[in-house]
Amino acid sequence: MTSVTISQARQGLSDIFDKVAFGRERIVVERRGKQRVAIVPIEDMEALEALEDKLDLELAVKALEEPGESVTLDELKAELGL
Repeated sequence: MTSVTISQARQGLSDIFDKVAFGRERIVVERRGKQRVAIVPIEDMEALEALEDKLDLELAVKALEEPGESVTLDELKAELGL
């Protein structure tokens, strides 16, 4: 993975864009010696979002399967002071 400073990124944004979009590179932008952001191909971002959605769904299904205490809306309002 390539790293560039924020100054280098500003000066070479067009080249960085080409490397990421067409060369499928991932580029990390640093500021004051610390990694701050990553520029990644759109396909990588879409894959990450799909993975996050899958994990969220798995957690939701697991939460629905766990036994829990049922409360009425009135009980919930009373508990929350509404």
